[in-house]
Amino acid sequence: MIEIKVEKKGSKYQRVKILGHAMYDDYGKDIVCSAVSSIVITTVNGILSLEKGSLDYIVSKKGMDIRVKPESRQAQVLIRNMINLLHELEVSYPSNIQIK
Repeated sequence: MIEIKVEKKGSKYQRVKILGHAMYDDYGKDIVCSAVSSIVITTVNGILSLEKGSLDYIVSKKGMDIRVKPESRQAQVLIRNMINLLHELEVSYPSNIQIK
């Protein structure tokens, strides 16, 4: 299961951690992992293209850790959109993705 941990302070996103594998299908064939990766990578790249330095991220074999600068309005809006998209995916695949 993919676990997504969202940390907020008030209404501001501070950190999003994406860990694990969806286990929907074999590696390379897993549509849930592919969807999560596409949503997250597109969001991070979009934020960085609009405002460099508005977030930091680390990619590891376990997943991705994103730290968002709370003063960046654009980053906050796009991270909120990312979380909303991941929630929609969670509704469709509740056994494979969980947002905390």
